[in-house]
Parts: sequence; C-alpha cells; structure tokens
Amino acid sequence: MKKHLLIGVSAFVLGAATMAYLNQNALAAGASGAESYRVLELFGDVVQAVEENYVAEVEPRKLIESALDGMLTSLDPHSNYLTPEALNDMRDQTRGEYGGLGLEISSEEGVVKVISPMDGTPAFKAGIKPGDYITAVNGQTAIGMTVSEAVKLMRGPPGEAVTLSIAREKTDPFDVRIVREVIKTRSAVARMEGDYGYLRISAFNEKTTEEARMAFDELKAKNPRMKGLILDLRNNPGGLLDQAVGISDLFLENGEIVSQRGRNPRDIERYNARAGDITGGLPMVVVINTGSASAAEIVAGALQDRKRAELVGLTSFGKGSVQTLIPLRGGADGAIKLTTARYYTPSGRSIQKTGIEPDLEVAQSREEAQAIANRAFQFSEASFRNALNADEGKSRAAPHEPAEAPPADFNPRTGDFQLSRAKDVLKNGSVAATPKLPKPTARMAEVVGARASTPAAAKTGAAAETPTPKP
Repeated sequence: MKKHLLIGVSAFVLGAATMAYLNQNALAAGASGAESYRVLELFGDVVQAVEENYVAEVEPRKLIESALDGMLTSLDPHSNYLTPEALNDMRDQTRGEYGGLGLEISSEEGVVKVISPMDGTPAFKAGIKPGDYITAVNGQTAIGMTVSEAVKLMRGPPGEAVTLSIAREKTDPFDVRIVREVIKTRSAVARMEGDYGYLRISAFNEKTTEEARMAFDELKAKNPRMKGLILDLRNNPGGLLDQAVGISDLFLENGEIVSQRGRNPRDIERYNARAGDITGGLPMVVVINTGSASAAEIVAGALQDRKRAELVGLTSFGKGSVQTLIPLRGGADGAIKLTTARYYTPSGRSIQKTGIEPDLEVAQSREEAQAIANRAFQFSEASFRNALNADEGKSRAAPHEPAEAPPADFNPRTGDFQLSRAKDVLKNGSVAATPKLPKPTARMAEVVGARASTPAAAKTGAAAETPTPKP
C-alpha cells in the first residue's frame, strides 16, 4: 500500500507541475491545450496500469526516465534525456578526461551504433569502426538500450576489460575484448608532412582551440619555412559549437563562420571571425570523410565557403542541427539534450542530411570506392529514420563512382591516399590545377552489385546514432 501511495504521489507531482505550466498557456493554446490535458491523463493512466498490472514490480523513477527518453528520442536521433549520472559523464567528456573505451555512439530504435572511435583510445586500437553496431556488452544485450544505459556499461574503472559484441556490414558477428583506460583526450596534434604542416583535430571539447593553437605554433616555430597546412577532420564526430567557431576563427581574418536558426525564422544567431590568421595566410586543405560530423562540418563548411581552404575526401556525415543542454533542477534530475536549431554555413547552406561535398572527391581505398558506387553501406545522418528533414529539394548524393580511388597496387594499410592527394593539391596550388587520376571504372559497381544480390552476401547484412556521452 505504501508503495502505491508513493507511486501515486510521484505521478501526481509530475502531473501537477505540467498542469501548472499548461494553465499559464491554456488561453493562448486553445484546442491544443485541451489536447495536452487529455494526453497527460492518458500518460497517467498508462503509468498506473503498469504499476498495478505488470508481471514484475517496477521502479517508478526508471519508468518515468524511460518515458522521458522515449519521448525525446522520438523527435530526432540527437535529442534525449540524460540521467544525473549521464549528465556527469557528459561533463567529464567535454572537459576532455574520463574513464572508458573512447567511443562516440548513438542509437536509433534501440540499436546502439558507433559514430567514431576516438584517436589513440582503446576502442581505436581494437579496430572498432564507424558504423559498427554494438549488440551486447559483457554478454548483456544492448538491443533496446538507450545511449545512457550503454555508456554506463562501457564506462568504469581503468584496467578492467569490457567485451563488446560487434555486428559489421559484410562481416560475421564477432566479440572484441577491450581494456578500459583513463581517456585523456588530446583533441589536436600536429606534425610535418614533407613541406607541409599537418594538424589533426579528432574532437571538439573544451580544450580543442587552445590545443590546436599551441600545436600549430610549436610546429611553425620549428619549421618556419612551412609551405602550407593540412587540417584533418576525418572521423571527427563533433562536439562543442564554441570550439568549432574557435577553430574556424584561427584561420579566418573576419566575416561569418556559422549561423544557427531556431523554429522562429527571426531567431538567428551569427558567429563571426575576429582579425588574425595564425598561419599568416598559408594555403590550406581540409580532409573530410563520412565520419566528419557536426562541429567538424561547421569548420569544413566555413573554410570552404569563405574560400580559405579547399576540401579533399568524401562527403561528410550531414548533421546540421544544434543541441542545447537544459539541466533539470540544476542537474539534480539530470538534463534534456534538445535539438533547438539548424546551423547554416556562411553562404546560407544547411547541410542537414546532405553533408558537405569536397572539392576533390577521393576514396581512401578501392573497397571504399566500391561501397560508394553501390551504396552497400554508408552510415550518415540520412541513415536515421527520424532525422530532421533536409532543405526542401535537397538530398544526399546518390550512389556514384568517386572521382578518384587508389591505384590497384596501393596499400591502404601502409599509406594514406587522401592525405597524399591533399598534399598534391597544396603542391599544385588548387584542386583545379592538380592533375586528376583515372576515374574508377563503371564495371566496379556492376560487379559488386551482382555479388550483393546473392544469398551468401545477403546473410552478411548487419542489423539495423550531436554527439552523446562517450564510453
């Protein structure tokens, strides 16, 4: 009896708080306000029915949290409810240090997907790839889990092993054992590639702009005759908007970097560059691929639109939305991560679902070129069933033969073809002036398409994720 009383009180408090909000807006809402009342009553009826009739006892808080998460994830792939524990994990993540595996994940309809492993982390070293599906963690099924639940299982004390069950396109399911480490993410590193500087940015946390500036300054001091800069944003899953603005600002003298627009057409916020290009005007190339998402796309789009750099690689992920973290009771009850705006590049492009297309399309391997030609599997924002719509009339590029792919004798395990072509663009002065390689043959698509239709190939298909807490 006491339990039912407590459950009833919790349901009443939830309803009363919501009713108070509705009362403030009932006159303006009209019929929609009445409908909200009816649906809230329906919610209360369902909670009561579960509490009284479900085969096992249920924990009231977990029931409500699951309902909140389900409500938010139904909106789009990047809105969700964060428990207080998940909120703390996210704060650790954006500070750039936490314990875990080093994965950026998301989920759709209860399936946990890998957006990208982070450079140098245990997951990266174990060979986890963007687009992998995590079907179980330590033998416990991940099917039906929220991102927060999956993160909770994968994070823990350093030194302990976690076994992930992985489903991958065209590969039999397999298990991989990964030992947790303290993930101290250094999001920016630099080195020389011949005559050219190379700056790798793997994510956008609170320290990214500062780390990038320091890494470049040290490199330039040691190599004052540097002839250009390659900015590598491949497999960068994104992160903090202000850091994307900060990185773009490092290379722009002035003008708009990005704008974000909410539901109200007049609700526009613009971010502009301040004077000062840390390279002193050196020519730049940005390398992107399908794993370049969100904040990485803001940087690539800004530098491309402002004619500051040309882009080499593959069309980016296509996440053109902005999420706002809204703490509940100061974080005591967690927070909601809610999509509140779309972002637009300086020329006014929304790249939601479509992605940013490079100036020189280059596949990293012949296998990757075949996948693009046949759309065997390309994990992108457009893969999500409930992704926000793209601008009217726009869609992601259809299956096609990439402009360039490595020659048959190129070994992608020992060489980086996209990086090599980026250096060629710098050497020749522009994409237009760079001699083009022979385009992959059309027969490539026909052969792979025929294989994909065979029963054996069909058996290898895997089951059906801006960034959320990283395990």
